Parts: sequence; structure tokens; C-alpha cells
Amino acid sequence: MRGSSHLAIGLITGVAVAALVPGIPFSPAGIALAGFSSLAPDLDHPGSRLSKRLGFAQNYVRWAFVAAAAALALYSHFVLPLGPDRRMGFTAALAFGLIGAAMQGDSTRKLALLFTGLCTVVAGLYTGFVWLSMLGCFVSVAPFTSHRSWTHTLWAAGLWTYIGHLANQSLGWHGVALFAGGGYVSHLLADTLTKAGIKWFMPITDLCLKIPLIRTGSKSGNFLEVAICAGYALLVLGLIIGRMRF
Repeated sequence: MRGSSHLAIGLITGVAVAALVPGIPFSPAGIALAGFSSLAPDLDHPGSRLSKRLGFAQNYVRWAFVAAAAALALYSHFVLPLGPDRRMGFTAALAFGLIGAAMQGDSTRKLALLFTGLCTVVAGLYTGFVWLSMLGCFVSVAPFTSHRSWTHTLWAAGLWTYIGHLANQSLGWHGVALFAGGGYVSHLLADTLTKAGIKWFMPITDLCLKIPLIRTGSKSGNFLEVAICAGYALLVLGLIIGRMRF
């Protein structure tokens, strides 16, 4: 399913949680969190919306390697004495330069997300927020997994919900786990409606669960995605109106 459809379903899920779950205050931030969470499983995909947004440095990773090569070369030339150390410095600079020049596409994205995730881990350690460090680990590891594998399992959804639970405890923001978990699970349920399906219980079993209604990217598939989003929105709206009446 397309990222825009996942985002729409995640936001609608956030509205449902905010409006229908007793004790959960209506929160635009919570709805946004559900939308964010609905995109998280596709961090394993090079073309996903969240990969592009979180990998904010991916356009600069190559140049960072080139800059590091230039800095190492200058350091070797002006600081290191003649001999093996200087030759080693120039060799390392050449290696960094060649890596930067050769780096393209998905490898750059993965390194950018790794950098983003590690920065988040450090921020969590500095602030004492375990949930933030766990979120950083998820962002760091997910790009290096195969698409629709580990991030598309029940265990990943449980981990994401637990991260939300820890954030709830740290921040005192009631409902974080429900918004996060609801958005994440909405993605898995939506992908279950595609012809490819997902392996909910991997690695216990490689059984692929699917209700093959949607062929992602096809005209009929796009139409069905819009229809599902619209039908889901109407269902949630109906439930909200019904609750307000009673």
C-alpha cells in the first residue's frame, strides 16, 4: 500500500483513539504520532516517506566522506612526520574519498538513517530517556532489514507500543502507547490487504497472511486504497457521532 494511504489510515486511527477510547484526551499531537507510527514499518523500504524524512542528512553523507578525506589528507601532510604514519594517513584519506565518490542511492539512505538513529540514541542517553534511545535503535536497524520482514511483524508492533509506553511514563502524556501502537498496527493490517501480504509471526513461521485485494501501484489498487480510507473515515465518524448522541 502507498505511503499516503498508510498515513491517512494512521491519522484516522489516531482520531479514533482520541475520540473513542475512554480516558484518552483528544490530542492533535497524539493523532500526529499515530500518523508517524503508521509510516514506521516502512523504514525498511528505500522509497518510503519516513525514510526520506528521517534520513535528513542522506544528501550530504557522500560529501561528509569526501570532507573527511580532505581533512585527513591535510592533517597527514601538515602534521604527521615523513614515514609510515604519513603514508597511512594518505591511504586512509584516499579510502574515505573513494567510498564517498562511489556511494549512491540506498547505501547513502541507510547510512543517513543510521546517523539519525545514533544521534537519537545519544540524545536519549544524555537526557535519561530510555524510550528515546530505543527509538533511535529502531531507526538505526530498520533500514538494514529486508522489506516487509522484521519491521512488519507482531513483535515489532509490540516493541513500538512498548516504546510508547515508556514515553508515557517519562513524559506523563497519557495515551502515547495507544496512539503509537494503533498507528503501527494500522500499517500491518493495511499491508495484509495487499497481494504480497506480510509475515506477522516471523521468525516463528514464514506463513504469509493476506487478503489479496490490492495490487500496490495499479489503478485498481489505488482506487481501492482511496475507497478503504474513505470507508474507514466514515466508519470512525459514524462511531464518534453515535457516541456523542448517547
